[in-house]
Amino acid sequence: MRYFILVLSVFFLVSCSNTEGLEQDVQQVATIEKQTRLGIDTSNYIVENYTVKKGDFFGSILNRLGVGAKQVFLVSNASKNVFDVRKIKVGNDYKILREKDSLKLPAFMIYEQDNLTSVIISLKDSLYARSYTKELESNLRIGSATIITSLWNDVQKAGIPAIMALKLSDVYDCTIDFFGLQNGDSFTVMYEELTYDGEYMGIGNIHFAEFTHAGKLYKAYRFAQGDKKAQFWNEKGESMKKAFLKAPLNFTRISSKFTYKRKHPVLKIVRPHTGVDYAAPSGTPVVALGEGVVIHKGWAGGGGNTIKIKHPGNYVTSYMHLRGYAKGIKKGSRVAQGELIGYVGSTGLSTGPHLDFRVYKNGVPIDPLKMESPSVEPISKEYMDSFEAQKEHYYKQADSLKVAVHIKRYYETLGAEYPN
Repeated sequence: MRYFILVLSVFFLVSCSNTEGLEQDVQQVATIEKQTRLGIDTSNYIVENYTVKKGDFFGSILNRLGVGAKQVFLVSNASKNVFDVRKIKVGNDYKILREKDSLKLPAFMIYEQDNLTSVIISLKDSLYARSYTKELESNLRIGSATIITSLWNDVQKAGIPAIMALKLSDVYDCTIDFFGLQNGDSFTVMYEELTYDGEYMGIGNIHFAEFTHAGKLYKAYRFAQGDKKAQFWNEKGESMKKAFLKAPLNFTRISSKFTYKRKHPVLKIVRPHTGVDYAAPSGTPVVALGEGVVIHKGWAGGGGNTIKIKHPGNYVTSYMHLRGYAKGIKKGSRVAQGELIGYVGSTGLSTGPHLDFRVYKNGVPIDPLKMESPSVEPISKEYMDSFEAQKEHYYKQADSLKVAVHIKRYYETLGAEYPN
């Protein structure tokens, strides 16, 4: 393998030296594209870069540039259907393009609304405003990490953007309890890295992932059935989404488990506790475990502020001791899986902020931690061949990326630049 890598290294280095002229041409074309991609040839103007500061307003910025009050009014009016000039934000960047003549009058203002969108405002005779969205480049990447301290920390140590921790938790939210990850758990993920002019802009879609938890391997593949929205499926074509999430909130610890013999912390008597207490800070968002209809919202004695949701399959979930309810939640409301329904509190008979969460099947309480979540509909038979082909394609892509990673690392040991 080392011989193979060395041969490739020599090949690339020789190729680079023979194509120096071509690279210069390509670079020149890239420079021209960069200067004109906004629909304005910026090379024809003097470009000044600024940042919106505290106390700045659209009008005050233009006034400093020498634009009169009447012109500011006309520009603001011409921009109203594209951008509300009153909503410029402190800290956002903007460019001023001045004419290359003796007067150097401002011709355009380019305001960056966010990382992806800019507003181009003409300050010349023909006043207008238009929006420009950056065309991002998507590059396929592969990364792996082993959990030693925490998913968030170890993802970053492996050179993978930290946001990947949240994306993986979304993929596996019905399969793996991410609050119960163990030392030695690991994952490999193939994903899209989004860039603009070589600058990292974020993560796009995950294509597939393999997550090992407690010695068991969980595979997830992104696949769309026909014109339906892409979802994640396991290797058998079963949906990674189940009828219920693993937990209805982000909790710090489980303070009490399902039992028929527990001494009540307030009443000081032994009585059944047919639920799970999740300790969490007051105000922590609580979401619906699965799709269903709210059948109770209100005070429930010792349970305090409580919500109960009826789900398909004769399941009912109960959320107790809430501090308050999410906006729009009422009896009869239909809620989606993961939808915000309330906030952790300490109402009713409670010694501190926590969620008392309970599940009933056909009216009988069951242990939420041992509940087998019903599966949703798998990939239909007519798409299984396409799914298998997609899986094979992913693995071929992953193999190519792994080889590229090894070659790049070898270049680094040589102190040479890797030829992208």
